[in-house]
Amino acid sequence: MARHAEPKTPRRGLLFKAGLGVTAAGAAVLGASAVAQAAPGAAVPLPVDSLTRTDAGAAGAGALTGVTHGLGPLTRLQLDPLAKTGVDPLANGIGTQVADFKPVGTDLVTGHLTEGGAVADLPVAGPLTQKLLP
Repeated sequence: MARHAEPKTPRRGLLFKAGLGVTAAGAAVLGASAVAQAAPGAAVPLPVDSLTRTDAGAAGAGALTGVTHGLGPLTRLQLDPLAKTGVDPLANGIGTQVADFKPVGTDLVTGHLTEGGAVADLPVAGPLTQKLLP
């Protein structure tokens, strides 16, 4: 018989609750002893000079570098996972032409995606990402 199919007994539930109570009490005792060891006389000295001065330029440059290196590879990922397959719904385009004007269709918008393009390949977003991200 599987373990989960065994009927619960009142004694088993009582033992479980008692075990949880003992665990909580032990955690409280250990937490209190940790607080007692970190008494004010045993404080770790911190370098106050480095905490009061903040170089905003260096912090901003570091954050921008991190974002740039983190997002750079994402601009080269294929946006449409179904691109170049027979089941890509974006490959179904529709177009129209009025009088002598140039024909207009949805392929102008979805064409880059259905060819397996990434953000860096898009007409407007691509040049922007290449200027912002290496």
